[in-house]
Amino acid sequence: MSVPWQLAGLAVLFLTLAAALVFSGASAARQVSDPGALVRWGLPVAKAVHNASIATVIGGLIFAVGILPKNLRGSRSREKDLEAPEHPAFARALAVAAAAGAAWTLSAVAVLVLTYADVAGQGLSGDAEFTRSLVYFMTDIDTGKAWLSITIIAAVVTTALFGVRSLTGLAFTLLLALIGLIPTALIGHSSSSSDHEGAINSLGLHLVGVSVWVGGIIMLAVLSGLLAGSRKPGTSDITEPTLRRFSALAGFAFVLVFASGVINAAIRVTNLGDLFGSAYGQIILAKALATLVLGGIGFMHRQWVIPQLGKSGSMSARRVLWQLVLVELLVMGATSGLAVALGRSAPPQPTTYAPDASPAFILSGYELPPELTPERWLTEWRFDWLWVGVALFGAVSYILGIIKIRKRGDSWSWFKTVNWMIGLVILTYITSGPPAVYGRVLFSAHMVDHMALTMVAPIFLVLGSPVTLALRALPSRGEGAHGSRGLREWLLLFVHSRFSQVVTHPLFAAANFAGSIVLFYYSDLFGLAMREHVGHELMNVHFLLTGYIFVLSMIGSDPLPRRAPYPMRLLLLLATMGFHAFFGVAIMGGTGLLAADYFGNLGRTWGASAIADQQMGGAVAWGIGEVPTLLVAIGVAVMWSRSDERETRRVDRAADRNNDADLSAYNDMFARLADRDAKLAGRPASANPTALTTQTTEATDGAAPGDSASTGHATGSIGEASSKTERNTKLEGR
Repeated sequence: MSVPWQLAGLAVLFLTLAAALVFSGASAARQVSDPGALVRWGLPVAKAVHNASIATVIGGLIFAVGILPKNLRGSRSREKDLEAPEHPAFARALAVAAAAGAAWTLSAVAVLVLTYADVAGQGLSGDAEFTRSLVYFMTDIDTGKAWLSITIIAAVVTTALFGVRSLTGLAFTLLLALIGLIPTALIGHSSSSSDHEGAINSLGLHLVGVSVWVGGIIMLAVLSGLLAGSRKPGTSDITEPTLRRFSALAGFAFVLVFASGVINAAIRVTNLGDLFGSAYGQIILAKALATLVLGGIGFMHRQWVIPQLGKSGSMSARRVLWQLVLVELLVMGATSGLAVALGRSAPPQPTTYAPDASPAFILSGYELPPELTPERWLTEWRFDWLWVGVALFGAVSYILGIIKIRKRGDSWSWFKTVNWMIGLVILTYITSGPPAVYGRVLFSAHMVDHMALTMVAPIFLVLGSPVTLALRALPSRGEGAHGSRGLREWLLLFVHSRFSQVVTHPLFAAANFAGSIVLFYYSDLFGLAMREHVGHELMNVHFLLTGYIFVLSMIGSDPLPRRAPYPMRLLLLLATMGFHAFFGVAIMGGTGLLAADYFGNLGRTWGASAIADQQMGGAVAWGIGEVPTLLVAIGVAVMWSRSDERETRRVDRAADRNNDADLSAYNDMFARLADRDAKLAGRPASANPTALTTQTTEATDGAAPGDSASTGHATGSIGEASSKTERNTKLEGR
């Protein structure tokens, strides 16, 4: 695809942006504190460049890390071979991503300065007062700090793109680039909407899906001339596998973009009148229509183009492929312009705090729920769309994995499937149901939420064995992948990594499981998690993973670098039970309020006092902490028993195969010992091992009561006769 066609997408982006800004009135001069035309038009243009740049960076890194081959010869096991030349497509993807990273950094700086000018209502200036105010904006105002952090992340990612070439290093760079999307989600219209956390989470998911999808299409456009191969030795046509791999990712991105867009729009536009009657709602409809068109094009790729590419000599399929990519690029440019204009337009619902906002709303972002009653443990819900998305992704992926291995003729345990689904339901209840709603205003409910998240849901999730299913269902790239790593290869690399060896070590897992509770609740981290949305979500991630890793090391069947012997597992479980009891008792007897600036200022008029509720939470921590741990201990005991039974059956089968070779060797050892003892006693030793029983019996009858050697020899002969009699009985019964 030629450069002019690639630039056409960028031109469509700016034209659509200009039209949408005029249509919505966002480009019009303000009556009060107007920053000037340069700021009014420059800010959305800078944001459009910023969005396109970060999408290109993320798309380039995804293609380099998981889609394209890294080198022309060798395999992924030879990644460190510096003499292996890079594949041209891999090299171009990183070169384009590096250039886009530079544009991302510069555009982030431009957005930072223009955003300050827009907020301050003044034009750009070089005087000292403007500079001092800009520094204050970057260091003390949330919006300014967010854009400063984006600029720093962009600069670090760009630097890495110019120097890093290992796939592992590029994977970390990709993770950092995705983290760069978080500040953008935190400072949109979502920050003070009626469901601000739901809006932030849905917008964050939306940005991830858009960046993956748009960035991938841009990469296909810039790599079009290199995928079909060239005269360079070692190159081959990789169009079909590249498109097939990206198509699967694009399908996921489409679902994520459309679903999160609908949720976000529903939060900001609460009635159909605003949707159809306001400029904001009409731009949303246009953006949704463009997204559906893109989804239809992707469906055509998957259903017709990709199967045709697998056939040799299908030139018509290739021509249609790049025509569709061109159409996608143009439509995505228009969609991106609409998205930027939407961010500059005022939604129908107000995005500022009401003057009479309650203390609970100011602290938590939500009004106080009604008084907690037994039935409200089932009825009060507030969906956390991040965890709802995680649960849906886990359920769908698990089902697709089962379907894939069953098509292959393999089976999968229904017990594991049921446990996995139960675990996802519990996870959704914990993060979106009454424990999450009341956990923001009651310490006792928060402790129910925390303990269930770290000790109940992980038990069912671990019993589902998701890693084992993934390793059986995901395809392998094989030795001919030339450095390319798919999901299966990345999963195996992570399982066997040094990091995994450390965090899954039984001692570390137990210490983290028990000790992180104390570090969290008796430090400022607890208050941060209650006040800040990012802190709250990180708390959920930490305690879920902590519980999952601990339970996995105890009763999991997924592969691990190291497993503790069963006695050590029971010892660690007893130790954690005691630690949870100590923690619960300490909370019950405490007289100081934890996170006092939060729980002490909510203005709650119902229920127990904050300190009494906290002491009740200590009892919850003790009670809920003991029961699941006891169940895990029972599970360890059952696994230990079954392991012994399997070992016994294995020994019996081995004995049947080799005609009791181990037992014969054992008895021969006693025969040699008997001969040696007989020689030492001055008696002639028997040359016939079959006379062992008689000799040993005589030696025992003539031995002193304390003669342990003779007693041991007799015991060995009795064991031989008993074992042979039992084995002959088994053989006769078969």
